[in-house]
Amino acid sequence: MDVRDHAERIVASTSLTDKLAPPPGPAELDAALATPGPPLRITAPGRPANLAIVPGRQARVPPLAGMRDPGQRARILHALANHELQAIELFAWAVLAFPEAPAAFRRGLVAILADEQRHLALYCGRLAAHGVGFGDHPVTGHFWNKLDHLTGPCEFVCAMNLTFENANLDFAGDYAVAARAAGDDATAAVLDQVHADEIGHVHFGWVWLRRLTGDRDPWQAYLDHVRPPLGPARARGARFDREARRRAGFDEAFIAALEAVAPTRPSGQPR
Repeated sequence: MDVRDHAERIVASTSLTDKLAPPPGPAELDAALATPGPPLRITAPGRPANLAIVPGRQARVPPLAGMRDPGQRARILHALANHELQAIELFAWAVLAFPEAPAAFRRGLVAILADEQRHLALYCGRLAAHGVGFGDHPVTGHFWNKLDHLTGPCEFVCAMNLTFENANLDFAGDYAVAARAAGDDATAAVLDQVHADEIGHVHFGWVWLRRLTGDRDPWQAYLDHVRPPLGPARARGARFDREARRRAGFDEAFIAALEAVAPTRPSGQPR
């Protein structure tokens, strides 16, 4: 199966197993990227019945303080697993939607997709430890609801890598601290791993923001390619992890501008 078929299967399949299937190997990937095919924009993901997308009001999630209670912690972990599922689908979606993007960009999408698959498996493991299956609670399509924002490669990285994943540099750290305080070191270790990987994903967004917008000021370029309600207020939490942004490669001016924006969500509030 080439990368295009693999990506389409991930997005369209109603099987969670298909969505977790590993990507093609390096040689097959390189060959597929050389002949990417026409653009394909799938409007909604396939899902098993127990993971069908519902309106946000039908899938309320406890705030950070709920990590103290195992039942509420499981609901938070379920929401985080759903974030990973949406990310898997949307990075695969981007492989199909932007075939004319540089091969290095599309190769990076596939690498991040594989990380998101691993994250989902880790969260599913923690759900099982809490006696919960993935699909036992309703899930939203928060990321999918922004499909109209993802009009090109730069808009994609500004929404996915530099907004959603950027915010997770704060949220994942907060969740890890809360899990550890509740005595759940195994969940904290998973969140620490997600946080570490998110730094690389945000770095990918930063690198391609710079490459795709040339000599423009990065902060202004980000603002010009992200659409409300997304934007800098959604790209951070109440507690701001400056060091993670430095490790992701942001310059000090971009970090200062982002830190100066008031967040729109409480720290640790799942999307």
